[in-house]
Amino acid sequence: MPHPAARRVAGMGETIFAEMSALAARTGAVNLGQGFPDTDGPPVIIEAAVAALHTGANQYAPGIGVPALRQAIARHQQRHYGIELDPDRQVVVTTGCTEAIAGTLLGLVDPGDEVVVLEPFYDSYPAMIDFAGGVRRPVTLRAPDFRLDPAELEAAVSARTRLILLNTPHNPTGRVLDATELAAVARVAIEHDLIVVTDEVYEHLTFDGHGHVPIATLPGMAERTLTLSSAGKSWSVTGWKVGWATGPAELVAAVTAAKQWLTFTSGAPLQPAVAAALDAGDAFPTALARDLQEQRDQLVAGLRAAGLTTYLPQGTYFATTDVGDLGWASGGDFCRALPERAGVVAIPSEVFYDDPDAPGSGRHLVRWAFCKRPEVIAEAVRRLVASDLRR
Repeated sequence: MPHPAARRVAGMGETIFAEMSALAARTGAVNLGQGFPDTDGPPVIIEAAVAALHTGANQYAPGIGVPALRQAIARHQQRHYGIELDPDRQVVVTTGCTEAIAGTLLGLVDPGDEVVVLEPFYDSYPAMIDFAGGVRRPVTLRAPDFRLDPAELEAAVSARTRLILLNTPHNPTGRVLDATELAAVARVAIEHDLIVVTDEVYEHLTFDGHGHVPIATLPGMAERTLTLSSAGKSWSVTGWKVGWATGPAELVAAVTAAKQWLTFTSGAPLQPAVAAALDAGDAFPTALARDLQEQRDQLVAGLRAAGLTTYLPQGTYFATTDVGDLGWASGGDFCRALPERAGVVAIPSEVFYDDPDAPGSGRHLVRWAFCKRPEVIAEAVRRLVASDLRR
């Protein structure tokens, strides 16, 4: 007789990204669902990886990451934000930011601890909070501007709150938290003596002058903030899965303690290549952000031309639309019908909410990726405009 899955994974099934990417492959649809670019990163990073493969960097790397990469991460934080880090005690390399999230929550959250998290959320957040035995306390960012409400943040905190989990620039809404919002988070964290964990994987991919400010740079926050990021998004190597966590030594040690039982180490020849990319300067991420802004504008204009209410993102890879006024009961219904109707795949945002039917939540929202070549976006738009998208 088959044995049932453990309760922690029962009912989880596959991620929405796997489901919709498989649907795109099966139907031949243009995939504007999963957030990966369709062009590779800069030659410096590719060539450095090839060189590392040929010069013996093919065995286990140190569990905390190769020294060259940890040092490059520390230099990156200092150069961009003035954050000083000890690369031997305040930096750990992870298998992408997803493992950094897992290691952080497993290393810092005990059963029953509450985690305040911005909603809609990247889908690994609720999964890993559950794995750690934590309790989610969502604070919803609502359309059309997706601003953080300081009063709702304060109301979400209780005596059992352990940490606040931020994501800015924010996936899936594209919101870049501004100085007022960050100050509100800092005030709550300091008043209640909370840890802040901030996922900053889109840190270099912001538009229209909306610069990213790490909350660790605010007064009183360096000693309580764990910052997570990766090379995947800003250097267009999402498949490499090389990320990191930085911050106070005791918080980094907690991540490392959990991470060592997940992968221990990863990507030995990729780590020196990422170090080379970080040290090569900002030309590639700057150019990528410029290109993405143009692709954002192209997709947003096309979605609006197809009759979709569309919100303009300030960063990331993604734009959000509302399909409620087209008669659809949910974004999920819309997205599952879309490949046959229009030959395009997108992601229903309702899966990123605890209660997508709550006021201002995401039952009718859909996320679209614009990290694709202009000709791919143009083909997707052509199909959408030519199709009847009403229910």
